[in-house]
Amino acid sequence: MGWSAVEEHFYECPYCGERISSLLDFSLDAQCYIEDCEVCCRPIELAFEVDGSALCAFVARSLDA
Repeated sequence: MGWSAVEEHFYECPYCGERISSLLDFSLDAQCYIEDCEVCCRPIELAFEVDGSALCAFVARSLDA
């Protein structure tokens, strides 16, 4: 069987510190998008890179200036 193109990844919200998860789409080498925290509902910029089926880099940033 092949690997899944979608993987669940856990990280801490940069605002409230809660552990949350997102489903990451591994079909592209790099992605950047905004997703709201499941707990505090504030926007988080998620950026990640993959190499084949492995997550190489992941960053969850607040959008505060």
